[in-house]
Amino acid sequence: MPNRPIRIGTRGSQLALYQAEKVKEAIDARFPDIKSELVVIKSKGDKILDVSLSKIGDKGLFTKELEQAMFDDKVDLAVHSLKDLPTHLPQGLKLGGVLKRGEVRDALVSTKKMKLADLTPNLTIATSSLRRKAQLLNINPDFNIVDIRGNVNTRLRKMEEEHCDVILMAAAGLQRIGLDRYISEVIDPKQIIPAVSQGTIAMEIRSDDSEMESVIREINHPLTQLATKAERIFLRKLEGGCQIPIGCYSSVQNDTITMHGFMAYIDGTDVISRSMQGKLSEADELASALADYFINKGSMKLLERIRNFNNE
Repeated sequence: MPNRPIRIGTRGSQLALYQAEKVKEAIDARFPDIKSELVVIKSKGDKILDVSLSKIGDKGLFTKELEQAMFDDKVDLAVHSLKDLPTHLPQGLKLGGVLKRGEVRDALVSTKKMKLADLTPNLTIATSSLRRKAQLLNINPDFNIVDIRGNVNTRLRKMEEEHCDVILMAAAGLQRIGLDRYISEVIDPKQIIPAVSQGTIAMEIRSDDSEMESVIREINHPLTQLATKAERIFLRKLEGGCQIPIGCYSSVQNDTITMHGFMAYIDGTDVISRSMQGKLSEADELASALADYFINKGSMKLLERIRNFNNE
């Protein structure tokens, strides 16, 4: 075990600090004789707030600086929202483990307590996600949807300043920083399929750091790791990311895992969706089979169209 404090790298937003603190608490509880401390690193995604995520490029947008801090030996591990972590990590780094998954679903946020069924084209709906936008437009192609950036508090302030009527965002982020009161509806994942690994706190470490690997192993949540690994296999095989309207979530009951996938064009057309079920012990194979179904239904051509649109 380390004979010095464990340095936990994190972004500086309220949500990021909360998540890093949960990792710190888990380490402190399991290893009371080892000190740990938070080290705040600012990411590119935190600095560029006036451009949509799909236009910036998604590889390492919220993770690159934290990863460089590990390479520079400034931190021993980096805490991320797993949905922000690319499926292909830089050589020399790996996903060490995950905490128990929180709420997986998206939430509708409204000061007027509106629900998804109440939305009409004369309202301004804000989201930072192409996945959410495509699924909303699939429900109603006349919806008025605008891009919104910034941390959770910034987005809520923009709504209160009447830049938009409602916001769609991850429920877990609001719950974790005590802003549940803004949630007017937690959306059924059959209506809006969540992002891959949504609601999961991830711990990234150096591949050759056996000490940190031993520490993280003790606080890792195996079932969450198994389910989110399968979702990430689906995403990786389809070459997805935040520039692509793609989603996948899994539910586990006893020894059975059910995976639900979604992909569409940006305007909500050309939807590919599928649910598949299998043995929990064969989750990786199920994820690969689900991705194969999407490929057979034309996902690669759809992906090319989306990338051409984003590059215009």
